[in-house]
Amino acid sequence: MGNDRTHTDNPWKIIDSNKIYDNPWISLTHYDVINPAGNPGIYGKVHFKNIAIGIVPIDEAGYIWLVGQYRFTINQYSWEIPEGGGPFEEDPLQAAQRELLEETGLVADNWQPILEMHLSNSVTDECSICFLATDLAMKIAMPEETEQIKVKRIPFSEACGMVEAGTITDAVSVAAILKVQLLWLQQKLNFKIC
Repeated sequence: MGNDRTHTDNPWKIIDSNKIYDNPWISLTHYDVINPAGNPGIYGKVHFKNIAIGIVPIDEAGYIWLVGQYRFTINQYSWEIPEGGGPFEEDPLQAAQRELLEETGLVADNWQPILEMHLSNSVTDECSICFLATDLAMKIAMPEETEQIKVKRIPFSEACGMVEAGTITDAVSVAAILKVQLLWLQQKLNFKIC
C-alpha cells in the first residue's frame, strides 16, 4: 500500500499554535494560519495518539464476526468490525491480534493488511490500518472496562447489506467490509465468503 501524492508543497503557513486540550488519547490544537489564498485564518486539529486498527475476521464458512457496543460520542448503538487503538511504536499487526482477542475471543493464523486510510482528515490526523484475519480459533474474550460488547457471527453478505442499508455506519467498518467485498469480486481472495 502506498501513497501517491501529486502535490507535496504545503500552502499553509502556521503563525501560532496553542494546545487547548490534552488527554492520554487525543489533543486539540488551535492554529493561527495564513491560508492557501494568503489570508489570515484559523484551524483546529485533533491529534490522535494511537493508530486506529480494524480487523475483518472471516471464518472457514465465510461468515464475518461483528461487535456491537453503545458509542458515547454518537449516543447510539453501533455494529462494527473489531477495532481498537495501537501505540505508534507498536507493530500494527500485534495491535490487531490483541484487539481481535480482547473484543471477540478469536485468534487467527492468517493476517493480511488490506487498507490504510485517514479518518476525517479535515479536522484530525487519525490514520487507520485494517487487516483481514482468517483461519480463526475461539479463545476467551477480554474486553476493556469501557467496552460492553456483544459479538455476532453473520454471513459476510449480510454485513455488506448492513453497510448498504446504513445499519453499519462506522467509517473503518464500512471501508474494510467494502474492501474485502472488492477483493473477493476481483478474485483476489483464496477462500469463500457467503
